[in-house]
Amino acid sequence: MSTLLPENTREDVNSESFWMPGNYQRTVKRTEDAFQSCNDMVTCFQERARVERQYAQQLSEWSSKWKPLVDSSPLYGSLLTAWQCFVTSADRLAALHSSVCRSLVSEDGDRVRTWQKESFHKKIFGGFKEAQDFGTGFARAQKPWAKRLKKLDKVRSVYHKASRKEQAARGRETHAQGNPDVPIEKQKKIQEEREQAQQEAEKVRSRYEKVLEEVTRYAPRYMEEMESIFDQSQEEERKRISFLKQAFLSIHRHLDVTNNESVKAVYNELHHTLMAVDEQEDLRWWKNTHGPGMPTDWPQFQEWTAVKKNKKGKQMEVEKKAAIEKSDMVGGVRVRALYEYVGQETDELSFSAGEEFLKTEDEDEQGWCRGMKDGGGEGLYPANYVETV
Repeated sequence: MSTLLPENTREDVNSESFWMPGNYQRTVKRTEDAFQSCNDMVTCFQERARVERQYAQQLSEWSSKWKPLVDSSPLYGSLLTAWQCFVTSADRLAALHSSVCRSLVSEDGDRVRTWQKESFHKKIFGGFKEAQDFGTGFARAQKPWAKRLKKLDKVRSVYHKASRKEQAARGRETHAQGNPDVPIEKQKKIQEEREQAQQEAEKVRSRYEKVLEEVTRYAPRYMEEMESIFDQSQEEERKRISFLKQAFLSIHRHLDVTNNESVKAVYNELHHTLMAVDEQEDLRWWKNTHGPGMPTDWPQFQEWTAVKKNKKGKQMEVEKKAAIEKSDMVGGVRVRALYEYVGQETDELSFSAGEEFLKTEDEDEQGWCRGMKDGGGEGLYPANYVETV
């Protein structure tokens, strides 16, 4: 069910209508507003780029400050590695956010500026060619319509004035007919004035209807021409909306670090390092490095033995070369002793700090490896007492 609007409300709505003279300016101004929106958009995300750069700088400063402190901290083993991973992750994230900053400025900002330059052509005396073309097109299409509307408004005003005059004459006639004090001749005069006013109102009404008919006949052509210009402006606006949508999506892609493979790799590695914290392994390392597991040269009886003369140098070189060739035939990895170790059992291998030999079997569940010295001696030794050469 439709609702009739009050007369003054209908007039307000009509005055705001696109079809009324001059109201196309809002559509023309939309083109100029789009240019300014591009400027605001670039400025907005340039500020966001500065935020990313400052954050990257703060991450780097934080990492530089804490790296030497963490490296020299009392923590050890896998727990120290976990803490160090937090610091190194900050450096990688700083590089990532620096990249985001560059993308926002160099890629997204330049892209909008380039499109803006290609889509808006400034005029020498201000404004844009695109806005002027639309304004000229609308004005040309609306000029005949505005002329007809002006004529219609004028004749309507005349008709309404004649109608009011007729109504007043009818009122005087009615009053005179019911009043015996009014002379007959005056009543006739009042009647003649009413008839004259009625004829004038009918004459003006006819002229008003004729002008209205002319306006009504012209309306379809006017609407067609206006819609043609409007459709052109809509197409340009569609292109702007489509481009800016893609620009926003590009900015989103650069800012959305949750889907960045580099960020995923940083946090996956950090999580893996944290999950690798092994209290038992750390405790075993401490026991063997600083606790009861350390090798000790317990006091024992030592017989005096006469010093034997060394074999000739050439013979020793031959024997050493043969031992190395033997180790190569056996296969394994060359290692260097970090500490001195004296075997406690007959199947254990003794060596001095800095001595090199061959690891022939990898570490077992108890933390022992099997090795063979260049001279041919073989046995077990603690895995954490050596390093790979």
